[in-house]
Amino acid sequence: MSGPGLPPRSRFRYGLVLVRRSRAKQASDGSTGPSSSTPEGPVRAPVQDAAATRSRRSAKAGPRRGPLAGPARHVVHGTVVLALVGGTVAVTQVHKTMTIDYDGHVATVDAYGASVADVLRYHHITPGPDDLVQPAVSAAAADGGQVVVRSSRDVTVEIDGEVTTFPTTAHTVGELLAALGPRGTDAVTSASRTAPLDRSPVRVSTTKTVQVAVDGLVLPIRTAQSTVRDVLSTAGITLGEHDRTSVPLGAAAVDGMVVMVSRGDTDADRKTEVIPFETERVESDELPKGYEVVRTAGVPGERVTTYEIRTLDGAEVERTVLDREVTRKPVDEVVVVGTLEVSTANPDPGSAKAIGKAMAAERGWGSDQYACLEQLWDKESGWRWNAENPSSGAYGIPQALPGTKMATAGSDWRTNPSTQIEWGLGYISGRYGTPCGAWSHSVSVGWY
Repeated sequence: MSGPGLPPRSRFRYGLVLVRRSRAKQASDGSTGPSSSTPEGPVRAPVQDAAATRSRRSAKAGPRRGPLAGPARHVVHGTVVLALVGGTVAVTQVHKTMTIDYDGHVATVDAYGASVADVLRYHHITPGPDDLVQPAVSAAAADGGQVVVRSSRDVTVEIDGEVTTFPTTAHTVGELLAALGPRGTDAVTSASRTAPLDRSPVRVSTTKTVQVAVDGLVLPIRTAQSTVRDVLSTAGITLGEHDRTSVPLGAAAVDGMVVMVSRGDTDADRKTEVIPFETERVESDELPKGYEVVRTAGVPGERVTTYEIRTLDGAEVERTVLDREVTRKPVDEVVVVGTLEVSTANPDPGSAKAIGKAMAAERGWGSDQYACLEQLWDKESGWRWNAENPSSGAYGIPQALPGTKMATAGSDWRTNPSTQIEWGLGYISGRYGTPCGAWSHSVSVGWY
């Protein structure tokens, strides 16, 4: 057995495979043997004492010939041996060695049964209706295969200022963000993506669009900032001393929120105003449909306008623009919109891509996430286990830098695609949440 032990809820069983013969067969051939243990309990020869008695009597009485003497006896003996061999083959066919990952506790164990359900039942693991099992419980259990079980439980988190409790099979902050889909790709969290859930309260601020109405304009601000104050600050919208907002600056920013900025009354002859940015949407078949990535964040500009003010009896009656100076140019927003149709074609069996698709599925990542993973590692290494960047030293399918990082997944990291993929998926989960999150980052800046 390798790997740490599993929690008490699932008691793994180990032992040799032995054949339990009926009393009738044992009596017919007079066989005896030492007691042995099977998964069901000790196997003993109930006719052992009787057989020994017959043997002692035969020694006293001398050779005895009867119905089983001669050729007939050998025929019956051969039939019994064939029956025993057949039983052994049948049991051997359902015995296999498998790796079970149960809520992060991994062990390589003896497994008995034709299906995943049989194997889990043998090890006293009973998945609930909301638990995640990969492959499915109805799938055939493969010798040397892996079964991943993630238990569902209720977690309480704060998402965009709202405290909510819901069931999930996610066990880390990164896995939780992956379950949120595109909203969680660039989300800001109060804990590391590798941190376990339930260890401490977690606050999540997802990617959102906040409409800011200011100076006669409505600006769509895409952001993952958590408060109205941070949204305005990140967008570069300067508030004057007497300016007011329709929502408190400390309020949580949520998707679709509208924030109105009212400029305070002033008799100054200079006024700071915002300049809107333009939004360009670029279609790309490198991202699956439904995914968008902001390649360039839009930032409004600023200008200072100088006025000539005329008053009458102390009241302003006319204001004339004397000069407008642009103090900051706007930055146009570029949004990449995915158009890739998720492929349902299966990679070549046994290939690195097939291994990657299976291992991604074990983490709960479906075809859309695999499409991003395929694009990512096509670009990075062409899915070659010996791909090496001569300038940087990045190595392997995920282009780990340095390659020795992958030793945490196995000592055979230099040559084993499975080891490299396991490390690469862990890296993606911890840093970006999902393969589409990693690929979106790569599309945006050129690396991940």
